Amino acid sequence: MPKTDGTRYTFLFATVVSVVCALLIAVSAVGLQAKQEANALLYRQKNVLLAAGVARPDEDLSQREILKRFDERIKVRLVDLKSGAFVPEDRHDARTYDQRKARSDPDQSRPAPPNPAVSRVPFYGTAYLLEKAGNIDLVVLPIEGKGMWGTLYGFIAIDRDGNTVRGLTFYDQKETPGLGGEIGNPRWQALWLGRKIYDANWEPVLTVIKGNAGPPEQDPHRIDGLSGATITSNGVARVLKFWMSQDGWAPFLQRIREGKTG
Repeated sequence: MPKTDGTRYTFLFATVVSVVCALLIAVSAVGLQAKQEANALLYRQKNVLLAAGVARPDEDLSQREILKRFDERIKVRLVDLKSGAFVPEDRHDARTYDQRKARSDPDQSRPAPPNPAVSRVPFYGTAYLLEKAGNIDLVVLPIEGKGMWGTLYGFIAIDRDGNTVRGLTFYDQKETPGLGGEIGNPRWQALWLGRKIYDANWEPVLTVIKGNAGPPEQDPHRIDGLSGATITSNGVARVLKFWMSQDGWAPFLQRIREGKTG
């Protein structure tokens, strides 16, 4: 029987335990990957519904109800971000396209022009359409960019006029709880409803200010800043400025305004 009180035995035992634990973790990670990706997709779909007003923040929706509402109410299309035109549906499957992965792939993205929000832009963006009587009523568009501690990921819902905010969510962020993390608070997100993105020359001017803004009808281009979270507030403003510019969703929103959605 081998000695169990020697240095060699202790080293071998520790090595075997480490290898077995590493294998178990690797197997578990691979086995759970598909489920994790499915849950992440479901969470994004729920936030699209929230931005579009098809779900309320206080609703406790089951997985089945989220999928049902999404399939019944939301149409998913890919958009060529340079031209603003829809990508032919037979070229790519919009439902399986992952914009976040595409942004990190040099073959599916390009360097962004100098700006403080994002470093790369995917060739194609995912647009979520809510239609009424066969016409687009609003569009929900993904936005992302640098916050204080990491990347902010959200969705903004915009009216068919291509200018009026109908909803906003930030579903993935690492900002400080109680401060910058308040961008995930439905009460702050509700302040965006009815605000205008562009000025009379169709330049993006919607921003987050330090202090309190007035109501949308009196102060259409400004949002209340987050108390004690100036860097996060500035980050949100920069994210909006970039994605509503000609380098982001502006060409698509122009086509929506002009009815060029075919």
